[in-house]
Amino acid sequence: MLYQVTAWAEWVIPGLLLLVLLAAICRRLPVYELFVAGAQDGFEIAVKTIPYLVAMLVAVSVFRGSGALELTSRMLSPLLFPFNIPVEVIPHALLRPLSGSAALGVATDIIRTHGPDSLLGRLVSTMQGSSDTTFYVLSLYFGSVGIRRYRYAPVAGLIADATTFLASVFFVRWLFG
Repeated sequence: MLYQVTAWAEWVIPGLLLLVLLAAICRRLPVYELFVAGAQDGFEIAVKTIPYLVAMLVAVSVFRGSGALELTSRMLSPLLFPFNIPVEVIPHALLRPLSGSAALGVATDIIRTHGPDSLLGRLVSTMQGSSDTTFYVLSLYFGSVGIRRYRYAPVAGLIADATTFLASVFFVRWLFG
């Protein structure tokens, strides 16, 4: 049974692509020309997003390289200690709204040091999977389409990040002790 599901799953995406192609041919659409036009639009969007991507990567590098990340972690640790929040996950919680790859690097270090089945490994994995890169999304996607006034988006994103952080700590402690 498992083999049949796996074999079927391998053909879902190619089957969908074939279905779309057949539907376009049946409707007598210029498939190749539409594909090229879509690729050109995608390339133009990618070129427009590069400056925002570079700016965000530089900001994250400066934040980590200057020691501000470690300083902020040390400053927050006394506030989080009474809530039984491990100090080791603070850098991940601070980086996750900024950069997914930087947060993944911190998560990888924690998992490598403490193990994937440790409380810290489970906690950082849950945090990584349940939150998003708020400022990355704002700068890259909003910037690439020309939105200059974010209004409540950063606040809503940070509230969501804080909620996922606290929920991750609560549920991982509750489920894994």
